[in-house]
Amino acid sequence: MDSWRASYLHETIATFEQYEKWANDALAQLEEDKAFFQKLGPRSHSIAITVKHVAGNLRSRWKNFLTEDGEKPDRHRDQEFEILPKDSRLALIQAWKEAWTILYDELGELKPEDLEKTITIRSEPMSVIKAIQRSLAHTAYHAGQILYLCRLLKEGEWKWITIAPGESEKYNKDTASVRP
Repeated sequence: MDSWRASYLHETIATFEQYEKWANDALAQLEEDKAFFQKLGPRSHSIAITVKHVAGNLRSRWKNFLTEDGEKPDRHRDQEFEILPKDSRLALIQAWKEAWTILYDELGELKPEDLEKTITIRSEPMSVIKAIQRSLAHTAYHAGQILYLCRLLKEGEWKWITIAPGESEKYNKDTASVRP
């Protein structure tokens, strides 16, 4: 009975890891701090702001996931969309790494039976499964933004993180030869 729950938790962790890896690989290609903080227009966010927001969201949602409301009293969400004097690239990346650690620690501690529980986010009760799906979708959305912005703002050659345009057939052929 719990095998699907255990599989769900395992696959969820693997999916979060994939999006984190893609975002980290994109961030690693962006050498210029100017590009990291650059906004492309009046209604756009910089990569720095997106990193700051994801870090704030993951920390708030996942710290003490089963026992505290997912909107922590010390989270100031609106400030996640502002670059403050203390927000160096190094500080934002450190907060990003710490938030991912919190996510993996809490998600890794969940037991299959925890999926039947109810938690709260902003005082709204929801199933653990809904909260996980919401967090995964939110994080994937922003990881995609990070990849896209890094690719747009990167000067010089871009190393494709996913299958490069025009390379699908080669990828399919290469992976077909290694599949059982």
